Amino acid sequence: MEPERERTGKHFKKGRKRRRAPNTLVGAAEAMRARWELGERQPEAKKARLSAILFAENCEVTHDQLCELLKYAVLGKSSVPKPSWCQLFHQNHLNNVVVFVLQGMSQLHFYRFYLEFGFLRKAFRHKFRLPPPSSNFLADIIGLKKKQATRDQSKMGEGSLPSTSSKVRVNLQNDPIIQKYGSKKVCLTRCLLTKEEMKTFHFPLQGCPDCANFVPTKCNGSITDNSPLFGLDCEMCVTSKGRELTRISLVAEGGSCVMDELVKPDNKILDYLTSFSGITKKILNPVTTRLKDVQRQLKSLLPPDAVLVGHSLDLDLRALKMIHPYVIDTSLLYVREQGRRFKLKFLAKAILGKDIQCPNRLGHDATEDARTTLELARYFLKYGPRKIAELNLEALASHQELLATGQELRNTAEVVQQPNTSVLECLDLMGQKLLFLTREPETSELSSARNCETVKCLSNKEVLEQARVEIPLFPFSIVQFSFEPFSPSLTEEMNKRMRIKWTEMSTVYAGPFSKNCNLRALKRLFKSFGPIRSMTLVLETHQPHLCIQYEVLEAAQLAIESLDGVLVEGACIKVQRPVTELTLDCNTLVNELEQDSENRGTIYLSGVSETFKEHLLQQSNLFLGLEAVILPKDLKSGKQKRYCFLKFKNFGSAQRALDILKGKDWKLKGRHALTPRHLHAWLRGLPPESRRPPGIRVIPPPSEQQALQALKVDHPKIAAWRWGRKIGKLYHSLGPGTLCLILLPGTKSTHGSFSGLGLMGIKDEEESTTPNVCL
Repeated sequence: MEPERERTGKHFKKGRKRRRAPNTLVGAAEAMRARWELGERQPEAKKARLSAILFAENCEVTHDQLCELLKYAVLGKSSVPKPSWCQLFHQNHLNNVVVFVLQGMSQLHFYRFYLEFGFLRKAFRHKFRLPPPSSNFLADIIGLKKKQATRDQSKMGEGSLPSTSSKVRVNLQNDPIIQKYGSKKVCLTRCLLTKEEMKTFHFPLQGCPDCANFVPTKCNGSITDNSPLFGLDCEMCVTSKGRELTRISLVAEGGSCVMDELVKPDNKILDYLTSFSGITKKILNPVTTRLKDVQRQLKSLLPPDAVLVGHSLDLDLRALKMIHPYVIDTSLLYVREQGRRFKLKFLAKAILGKDIQCPNRLGHDATEDARTTLELARYFLKYGPRKIAELNLEALASHQELLATGQELRNTAEVVQQPNTSVLECLDLMGQKLLFLTREPETSELSSARNCETVKCLSNKEVLEQARVEIPLFPFSIVQFSFEPFSPSLTEEMNKRMRIKWTEMSTVYAGPFSKNCNLRALKRLFKSFGPIRSMTLVLETHQPHLCIQYEVLEAAQLAIESLDGVLVEGACIKVQRPVTELTLDCNTLVNELEQDSENRGTIYLSGVSETFKEHLLQQSNLFLGLEAVILPKDLKSGKQKRYCFLKFKNFGSAQRALDILKGKDWKLKGRHALTPRHLHAWLRGLPPESRRPPGIRVIPPPSEQQALQALKVDHPKIAAWRWGRKIGKLYHSLGPGTLCLILLPGTKSTHGSFSGLGLMGIKDEEESTTPNVCL
């Protein structure tokens, strides 16, 4: 069995507590994977990177979830579970973690002073909403205030998995297996991978450029629920031309092995991968069977309606250089959260209660692995998705990972096995200290911690100066700037006016029209640009006008760009926003929003149907660089709305796709995106009191006028402009591979709470190429 697609993360290296340059260590597991990945899909020099899109449906990330990410960044997958809300790839290539906290600021401040926050909005592609702050924000994101969990799991035997009967009952509807297959039993044909899925997961397919010399199995019969299943597993070695086949095992439904052949590669062997395959030079020397012999034998053995079953079967078929249309892949059948996969060894133990790939045996037994995948497929068909979901595989896997970690670190500390471990404890296990720079006078739990190097400063300027010197010396740093907030009443007023501004920017006036114009036709026309919140006929003018309020800013901008100065219903109309003091700078704001790093490379499309996703994925070869498809849903009905966002790797890919989708074959309307996903979630529900009839003037209250006249250095408006630039310069001085988070914690007062905002990125981050679909 080939090594599975799981990566062991790097631990921050142990060493001196201070004055130590950051270090990167690639572990033994990484070196092993580097060997077997030679050839096909050989990676370039890896860089740590974040997923293209967040998993949080409402784009809000809790303080506990932030703590998950920070712990994972320190210890990696081998010690703590992966974060549940985003993906951090190649964690072992991270060099440092730096967290900037802008105390006294919120999401409201960021968008109120959006133009002033020039660097932050352009440099950080990943943005998310934070809940209103607690009494001790820093302690929460570091994990200091979590209650200690019971240690029952850590006391369980290491060779067994915990019983699901003792676990808290989970909501089965949230289980990814139930979400994909439903709760009722499924038939065999439902378990087959579709052609679309096979393309997504890199299965060899006819017509693919990289499969030109592959041999088809000629199995093209009609598949039924009684079609025969065959378990397949292959072992490979690394040759001068990449990975090549060294053993194939094929097992029939009854469990009998119908084919078990050693294969001599055509090219010089560089690495036998004996620890995985069990094959050595001595074993392979007398073998005369070649790949073409195996291909011929397999074609003769398989009936026309044969279904192949395997684990990461795409790799086996590519090693065989064969194409087969009917497959069940147990690594995809047993669906896991966030696109991850369970290992075959784990599924065998958790589902079947059997131990395979035992450490005291040299290499994997290909026949045993093939037979196991067959049994797993049969179990799924016999008991159905609900039975699988009740086993709570995700919790079992996390438990097993924690036990493995506990075995490694038992002589050091048992604390990592607990889900409530703090970031400080993780660093302490690695012999590292956390740097905390602050100007806050009060002493927090964080500053009094044993392995926290706290530097208290007299001003934000001093914090900045110390950060330049100290950050390179620590693997993990928290830099806290403190700003004087607005008064609670002024903040509330600013919140209302901010929402009004976005409403007015999403509103257009169109006209004049003739008095006998076709209102239905006009409504269809304006609705083609995006969802309409309201449309009103304005009769105060000599000729009728329309006032259209859109749900999204992109729709309003698209209507202006498409119809202003165009002949409609026999009249040349003007389409424009209402002119108020809140919209005077809207053209500048729209241009800057389009340049926002989160919007750059994202396009907005209107007029999409419910089958749009299927059509898009079927022709994905036309849309190179597609990373994510965001399909908004109606909150009440749950139906997909008639607009979407497509996120691409870069601006050029987005522009090419936009040209195609607006062409005659697709006939969609669209433009480059203006509003990040987290902003949609914030503005989605506008309270009635925050709206006003367009055109009514809002005069800034005297208190704000006075505040703006008496701006101080630490006032949020000046801070946004000045400190955004200063943090930008500091960010540019950080080394490659630094995970950087900018956190605006939010504000809390007697007038209410205001959500925070998070921005994150990795210095010199490598872009993702795996598409995601978000509903």
